[in-house]
Amino acid sequence: MTEPTTKTETQPKAQHCGLVAVLGAPNAGKSTLVNALVGQKVAIVSAKAQTTRARLMGIALDKSDTADTQIILADTPGIFAPRRRLDRAMVSAAWEGAQEADAILLVVDGRKKKLDYLESILESLSGRPERKILVLNKVDETAKEPMLVSAQALAGEGQFDEVFFISALTGDGVPELKARLAALMPESPWHYPEDQVSDASERLLACEITREQLYRQLHDELPYDSIVRPESYTERKDGSVEIHQQIVIARDSQKGIVLGKGGSKLKSIGEAARKELANLLGQKVHLFLHVKVDERWGDDKEIYEEMGLEWVK
Repeated sequence: MTEPTTKTETQPKAQHCGLVAVLGAPNAGKSTLVNALVGQKVAIVSAKAQTTRARLMGIALDKSDTADTQIILADTPGIFAPRRRLDRAMVSAAWEGAQEADAILLVVDGRKKKLDYLESILESLSGRPERKILVLNKVDETAKEPMLVSAQALAGEGQFDEVFFISALTGDGVPELKARLAALMPESPWHYPEDQVSDASERLLACEITREQLYRQLHDELPYDSIVRPESYTERKDGSVEIHQQIVIARDSQKGIVLGKGGSKLKSIGEAARKELANLLGQKVHLFLHVKVDERWGDDKEIYEEMGLEWVK
């Protein structure tokens, strides 16, 4: 007599979730790496130093046969010697992002031969209990031998548990780094829904996209002391969104730079930002920009709150 077959139930996969702090000096490629790990843009990128101002969480997923893992990536401002109030708030946000992380990534520009600029960061990392991973970035722009020398110099004292060589821009080495981070995350329920890729609100993301275009189109013409503030974000009945933003600059002499002849530069910035926002949000966007001069915006507590930065005296 044939034994009746029994249906085997599929065991639910374990959920893992943890926090990874992404630290480094300005322009090391932290935001590009976070975007690459998440698989889509969540942080703005610019060749201009200190582009990232507040701590932003990017949310990456890794699914294997045994576990589904959510990796929460704290994209932090670059760590540098602070001079102004905004600088101090940004550096404070960077170190705050490393608190109670399950792993810390120190992202280093692999093209740089002199490493003394990292001394203060390495000193601050020394003795921390988190698992520390050294990430040499921009392998696509430099020879392997100098990067190996840098890795040896930085990891020689045994401060780092692992070293990865990657290109955040091309994706070289990123899948291996992501798989390793997933393996390090503790078993835990997910903190965010599966389809959420960032903790930033759409309102804040819209301002960041416009600020990215400011840097991209004006390059060195516009000093660092500019910001984009939200005024309104309204969903229209036709399914589109109407966004009003304020570009704040510190000096009246900068207004002409941002506006351009007959307002042409502001129009170009707005059009590029609008197109990218429409692509990211998946809906039609109506973007309205205007320029305001406020030489003391760097001392405005309300602006710090909008950026999610602590008011540092």
